[in-house]
Amino acid sequence: MDSSDRLFSRHRTIHDILGGGCVADVILWRQKNVTCGILSVALASWVVFERSGYTVLSLVSSVLLLLVAILFLWAKSASILNRPAPPLPRLHLSEKMVNEAAAFIRTSVNDFLSVSQDIALGRDTRLFFQVAGYLLLISIIGGFTDFLTLCYASLLIVLTIPALYERYEDFIDNYVKMVCKKSQQLYVKFDIECIGRIKKWILEKQKLS
Repeated sequence: MDSSDRLFSRHRTIHDILGGGCVADVILWRQKNVTCGILSVALASWVVFERSGYTVLSLVSSVLLLLVAILFLWAKSASILNRPAPPLPRLHLSEKMVNEAAAFIRTSVNDFLSVSQDIALGRDTRLFFQVAGYLLLISIIGGFTDFLTLCYASLLIVLTIPALYERYEDFIDNYVKMVCKKSQQLYVKFDIECIGRIKKWILEKQKLS
């Protein structure tokens, strides 16, 4: 499909716009097993938290309790029966990893604080209205749904809309262009028949007065 026939006359494909890497492959269902796995885990998490009454803290505590109990009983029975102990990897954080994580967190927090200061002191009006608009939108959406459902719905949209658009790209582009063309024609017709008459009526009133 020629770039001039694409929506917004773009030159890049959807895969390139999404980064062209593994993430783009997952979003566009080129790695179906991974995409289906993500959707299945997300759906299972939503069902567990929304329908079973579990919270994140209670679920994590229950899973950790079960894991610790299993490992404890396994280790004790292995020592009694002269069996090998549970094959646990050696958990260790190197000083380099901690320093890199701390530097990344410090840089991110400083950037956030700098932007917050600019907004609070009125140094960036455009950024203030952008942040205010996003917060207002989040507040409105949050009034209709909870955070977990919103995250699942957003994930579902991300993993379906781009893939459907890539599959039916030609049809969607042609349909959107046709709708835009019809809308422009309707606007021109409305401008001539309604706006033009109102302007003419106002001019006539001004002449009579």
